Amino acid sequence: MDRDKIKKIVVLGGGESGVGAAILAKNKGYDVFLSDSGIPKTSIKQELQSWNIPYEQQKHSLEIILSADLVIKSPGISPKVSVVQEIIANNIPIVSEIEFGSWFTLAKIIAISGSAGKTTTTAMIYKILKDAGLNVALCGNIGTSLARTLALSENDYDYLVVEVSSFQLENVYYFHPHISVLTNISENHLDRYEYDISKYAQTKIQGLLKNSTEEDYLVYCMDSEPLVKELENKKYPAEYLGFSQNFREGSSAYVTEKFNQRILNINVMSKNKKKDGLGFDLPIEELKVKGKHNEYNSMASAIVGNLLQIRNESIRESLKDFESMEHRLEEVAIMEGIRYINDSKATSALAVWYALESVTTPIIWIAGGVDKGNDWGMLLKLVSDKVKGIVLLSKDPETVKDIERAFGNVVEMMKHTNNMKEAVKIARQMASEGDTILLSPGCASFDLFANYEERGNQFKQMVLNINK
Repeated sequence: MDRDKIKKIVVLGGGESGVGAAILAKNKGYDVFLSDSGIPKTSIKQELQSWNIPYEQQKHSLEIILSADLVIKSPGISPKVSVVQEIIANNIPIVSEIEFGSWFTLAKIIAISGSAGKTTTTAMIYKILKDAGLNVALCGNIGTSLARTLALSENDYDYLVVEVSSFQLENVYYFHPHISVLTNISENHLDRYEYDISKYAQTKIQGLLKNSTEEDYLVYCMDSEPLVKELENKKYPAEYLGFSQNFREGSSAYVTEKFNQRILNINVMSKNKKKDGLGFDLPIEELKVKGKHNEYNSMASAIVGNLLQIRNESIRESLKDFESMEHRLEEVAIMEGIRYINDSKATSALAVWYALESVTTPIIWIAGGVDKGNDWGMLLKLVSDKVKGIVLLSKDPETVKDIERAFGNVVEMMKHTNNMKEAVKIARQMASEGDTILLSPGCASFDLFANYEERGNQFKQMVLNINK
């Protein structure tokens, strides 16, 4: 791909990623056209018009699309759809929005991916850098796209903390993170990858590390067996730094016990890092965010901060001050002795595992949506030990049959509904004082909701109005 010869760009998809890419392309002087098979929101249409970016909706005009020098494909568009196949057949290069955006920054990129925990870890790392006074932006899958962030910034950043999904890493060529973080790998989005976890994992690994050098780093979870297995298949130049629940040979962070306290031990041993004294400890009870998943997230974030020469005390204080994010194990209310938790961001079985593990009271679990190829068996013991009842929330009962089959014999109660109001009502009927009602779907949201945020917001609204 000769980037100097690119004049005309077509963007496929009118969501945050596509619109951000279109604005950046326009900002950089390209001839831009946006094509969306759906109907973009009114606010998006107005934004495109304000930038004088022509667009089409409810169709993909091949004559226009195939005249492009470059196509930027939104991550939600499957590579198997006909318009993408036509573009490939005509030898027109396709890139992702994060690939395109990375062409226009000199910032050091810290890219975070994984099957679960990546959003919280991204936010933690950003907080550590921001609290330390660094010139940093937060972007990517967590909210504002990388391309939009760069398009609307008057000056470049020194660091970009970017959450990236496997979909965003499918069409990268020059994308080059200085520090890559892989929180874990589990069955997720397997419908996109021919139900092959290896293909899913390698999309993440290759997308992050293919352009790495010996000056770059991979921070990864040593307890994630699928991830460790895939990392053994090919060694990239980046230096690998692991974190774990237990001390392992070469681990840079792990959980230990001192003076009857569980402690995060951070001791980054890197060949590239300038020595700044010994590592540091952080008592887990001092963290505001609880659960094993947040111990992993904190360790990964601390390693990144340490690699960037941020003072140990600054890292420690940032992690102690970090609070739970919206839609991620977010406590909504305690009413009539029942606690309500919004974990709508949990779209994989592994994310649900972390949620169930963190709750210490009997659980009424609201689950379901569009299953992305989960291995529900990994939850069997936790569900058997902790869950009293399950409310299956989906448009079509067939999409949650695997959940029903997996747990039908180990819970007392199970019911299906197709709307959030009814789901909360049923869960309340199942619950007793001292229980927790947990929305942790383990599935995509798009059968009933626009996204996981809308699903979580509806849950919160229904909870707060449950007696009305």
